[in-house]
Amino acid sequence: MHLKERIANGMLFYEHGHKDPIDIAQEQELDALRGHCKEVMFDYNHTRPNEREKRLELLKGLLGKCGDGVFIEDGVHMSYGCHLYLEGAFYANFNLSVVDDGDIYIGDRTMIGPNVTLCTTGHPADPEYREMAAHYSLPIHIGRNVWIGSNAVVLPGVTIGDNAVIGAGSVVTKDIPANVIAVGNPCRVAREIGERDREYYFRDLKMDFPYTSDKITSEIKK
Repeated sequence: MHLKERIANGMLFYEHGHKDPIDIAQEQELDALRGHCKEVMFDYNHTRPNEREKRLELLKGLLGKCGDGVFIEDGVHMSYGCHLYLEGAFYANFNLSVVDDGDIYIGDRTMIGPNVTLCTTGHPADPEYREMAAHYSLPIHIGRNVWIGSNAVVLPGVTIGDNAVIGAGSVVTKDIPANVIAVGNPCRVAREIGERDREYYFRDLKMDFPYTSDKITSEIKK
């Protein structure tokens, strides 16, 4: 099995030092993709704040999937970019890090706080394998309308269900179901999102406009 197949199948792989001609060609192809991503990230992070159309154009040319409703603040870094698939509207705050040797799928209307890392790639715990620079990559799936708080880390192979909230500073090592608040290191479910959350937006602070999305949009526009 060759390099790209090994990566796609979650097997151990080495980025460099291959002997097989096919592996050498794939190694060179991946090197070129990473180099291209760094160039695009440099351009993106050096755009002016009002150049929103240029930013979106750069993302559309790089990402595996990117629509019009995407906005990522500067300070973003990605390994490839082309392995990140944004299924709809998406917002990420400052200093997003995306280690996308493996694929990352993110659903519509998901939001990410500052200094978040999405990492599909890890290394074996055994020191001899690490000394040989062995890697593995497992895909990340983040559902629709998820909110990931600042300084959170999402690790390889994790799935986060629709509407989930990941608390600030969490390290997500295992799957998180839909419709829950999960926090901690390692990240664990704290509670389900329920009726009280329709009435209170933070601690004992009460909502001051109607709950339904159409009414919310109408009120915000006033």
